[in-house]
Amino acid sequence: MERLSAISRFKNICPFLGRTQVSTLRMLSTSSSPQFPSLSCLTERATKCPIMGPALQMRSTQLVAGYASVAGQEDVERIHHSKGIYPGNPVTDADVAKCPHASAARAAARMAEELAAASTAEKGNAKAEKTGAGGCPFHKASAAPKPVVMHDAEPVIEQRASGTFDYAQFYAAELEKKHKDQSYRYFNNINRLAAKFPVAHTANVKDEVEVWCANDYLGMGNNPVVLETMHRTLDKYGAGAGGTRNIAGNSTLHLSLEKELASLHRKPASLVFSSCYVANDATLSTLGAKIPGLVYFSDASNHASMIQGIRHSGAKKVIFKHNDLEDLESKLKMWPRETPKVIAFESVYSMCGSIGPIKEICDLAEKYGALTFLDEVHAVGLYGPHGAGVAEHLDFSAHLEAGQSSAAIKGSVMDRVDIITGTLGKAYGTVGGYVAGSKGFVDMIRSYAPGFIFTTSLPPATVAGARASVIYQKHHMGDRALKQINVRQVKEKLAAIDIPVVPGPSHIVPVLVGDAGLAKAASDKLLMEHGIYVQAINYPTVAVGEERLRVTVTPRHTSEQIDGLVKALDSVFTELSINRVGDWTKLGGRANVGIPEASTVEPIWTDAQISVAGNRKTLHDGQEAVIDTAAVDAVRKEFEALLGPAEMNEVNRAADAAVLAGAMELAAEAMPRSPPRTYIRFDRAEAAAVAPVAVAA
Repeated sequence: MERLSAISRFKNICPFLGRTQVSTLRMLSTSSSPQFPSLSCLTERATKCPIMGPALQMRSTQLVAGYASVAGQEDVERIHHSKGIYPGNPVTDADVAKCPHASAARAAARMAEELAAASTAEKGNAKAEKTGAGGCPFHKASAAPKPVVMHDAEPVIEQRASGTFDYAQFYAAELEKKHKDQSYRYFNNINRLAAKFPVAHTANVKDEVEVWCANDYLGMGNNPVVLETMHRTLDKYGAGAGGTRNIAGNSTLHLSLEKELASLHRKPASLVFSSCYVANDATLSTLGAKIPGLVYFSDASNHASMIQGIRHSGAKKVIFKHNDLEDLESKLKMWPRETPKVIAFESVYSMCGSIGPIKEICDLAEKYGALTFLDEVHAVGLYGPHGAGVAEHLDFSAHLEAGQSSAAIKGSVMDRVDIITGTLGKAYGTVGGYVAGSKGFVDMIRSYAPGFIFTTSLPPATVAGARASVIYQKHHMGDRALKQINVRQVKEKLAAIDIPVVPGPSHIVPVLVGDAGLAKAASDKLLMEHGIYVQAINYPTVAVGEERLRVTVTPRHTSEQIDGLVKALDSVFTELSINRVGDWTKLGGRANVGIPEASTVEPIWTDAQISVAGNRKTLHDGQEAVIDTAAVDAVRKEFEALLGPAEMNEVNRAADAAVLAGAMELAAEAMPRSPPRTYIRFDRAEAAAVAPVAVAA
């Protein structure tokens, strides 16, 4: 409290303190820096200040020198003698802790070194080291290399003998590169709250922020029937899977999820992995290693998992320009038709929001004898009448008419794609990845891919939750339709104030900043001053000069939260003098921002497709999200054989109340205004009786 009181006294003088919320200052002053443990996060920031930085450096040096200057005094020698420490005797690290002078000297020296490192980004400070020792045997011992004992092995000394490789220096040099080019990654402490999505708390449980960059695109991570299914599965089958799939972790739950995913994509088979990164890496590396002479044709903007899988395969690789069909065809022509080929690409590219030309790539694949490998990670759950992704969305009406059938629709884009990969960790709100395709292909990957064979299987509760999420979204289009409505609203509001959004037809909202330092500063200001969490995206995820804030809009974000985001971005762009659309136009444009011919892009979801999902409206603060009763029933029916019938509980009541609330809202629009009334948790019979009357009214 004393420290916070001192900070409060200076809020009117210091621009940073004056603009920062007290709750944020509390968190910064009480949290240790992850890089410099002896400093608080606030002190680390202060080292960058032109006023506080030099002052802190001077004060820490004075402290070190002060402790060292008394090292030879009589009272200190008396302390040493009383503890059994005599000149010339070896001093252990435990001895150092016995002496109050030595402990303070060591702490002061460590702080001085870390302050110097924080302000200059250089590890170790010779001046602090020199001043700190000062003749004190305790401090000398603390400054010496510490032996690190690992289990029963011989002690390992951090500083190795001269002439050997300096590992510590290598680590420091590599990290220094990241700091210098401002690509060093900082990980914020963000804890999403299930009952308050999209709200989270920071390291301080009382410090709540809005999350605007999570990939839980639909909020399925806290959907009540998903949570219910996971709880029931956890109680029946326990926490872990028991091992790899071929030893102990192959269960009815795993097989049912794979059958569900194959049905979703109308493919004969699918295989579940621990993540889609592993699915892409394992599948591409196995294909390249097993098919003789295979050549990969990879989109220049492909995800790191695909790049890594192709690299691990050892197969030849040809990179074509992002979404450039002419460049792809010119490169395909260079290889004989009989040469085995795989064209690897994505449907939705998550950092720019562009969508791959799937149909046209399938045309080229058929023409030149290639397989198609489509990553639908950022599309599954979000596109198509059943959430199968962009490949399904391109034949929206045909798939809608086919309903829940798992049969392939011959000639459809999704049917023409040979291999589809997807994730369970984004729109489906759980964790895991998968690959879908022919039975022979899936069985070969299952039989040969080390990333599948030697990895512990996903836990039963996770698998059940993932399947519940997939089933729910197959039966309920409302979440993804409302997400599109909210995305459009955010893009329109940002365009109205000249905030540069990289144009694209998908749900991705990339706000261009164009500088790594500014992107990090903007992210920090949004979090600390506005309670909005949007992570900065820098190199190597995006090209240098195209750094951005990647905004994620969900169906759970309210109208008021959207307005708050827009207002906060406007303020931060002004305060940091970040380029707006007009500025990029004068500079000739960047990342398609400020280029008139590239600025108008039609969204892939049409008005007619959104209308199929019903009359969806952006939520307001205090309103509950809609829980679809029919989708809940579909989930429960699928799990009844394994988990038994679900009892009437909060999920039923929440779903029925949501149905009733929607009906009452429609009725209210058609009736004269009257005093507001509250409807609380009607059971299923009451909801069924009241809702039709309200709709008719």
